[in-house]
Amino acid sequence: MADKMYEGFNGFSRKTLSFLKGLGENNSKVWFEAHRQDYVAYLLEPFQRLVAEMSSFMLTIDPLFETRPAIDRTISRIYRDTRFSRDKSPFRPRMWLTFKRPSRDWKIAPAYFFEISPDRYRYGAGFYSAPKPTMDRLRQLIDDQDRQFLDVLSQYRQQDVFHIEGQQYKRIIDSDKPPEIQEWYQRKNLFIVCNRKIDDILLSRELVDDLISGFGLLAPLYHFLWTAVE
Repeated sequence: MADKMYEGFNGFSRKTLSFLKGLGENNSKVWFEAHRQDYVAYLLEPFQRLVAEMSSFMLTIDPLFETRPAIDRTISRIYRDTRFSRDKSPFRPRMWLTFKRPSRDWKIAPAYFFEISPDRYRYGAGFYSAPKPTMDRLRQLIDDQDRQFLDVLSQYRQQDVFHIEGQQYKRIIDSDKPPEIQEWYQRKNLFIVCNRKIDDILLSRELVDDLISGFGLLAPLYHFLWTAVE
């Protein structure tokens, strides 16, 4: 059941997109403070309601997920960390949520995500930044014809919602692998994602149903990726 404080997700709004577009064009603390109420009403609170709506279902995939609808728990900060970046703009004109296990090293473990920007949104599952030993173990599982991987590969072939992304090696690691395996085998990082332009689904409660359906479809992949981590 959704958190009582955050019941009633009915989609994002055109004002959400207007706020993000405005933030991208006027990326300053002065502009943000003048529009802080819009940030809360049209971005933060809808994200909190969306997390609350989905939490019960996500716990059926992994009971160890962090599901509190709060910034730095499941919801990203709008502020950028500019200490080690050439880009000193103080805000991100996008926002995302993640369902992940609580950990200081969560970026190297499998997670689910949903992200919105002014002109598109996307969602999926995989690694934020997989270390090389993890990807090497995944390749070994592929070499071993691991049953979980074969099941994931079969399900991936049967759907048309998600596709594989993640940086690839330029050098072919194993030229004997067929193209459908190379798509997985060549990755330095790996995640499965659905990319969409802004549509009526984003602006309605139907988004919850789409995310639940899609995240459920990716559950075997999520659990398979953990076998390379644990």
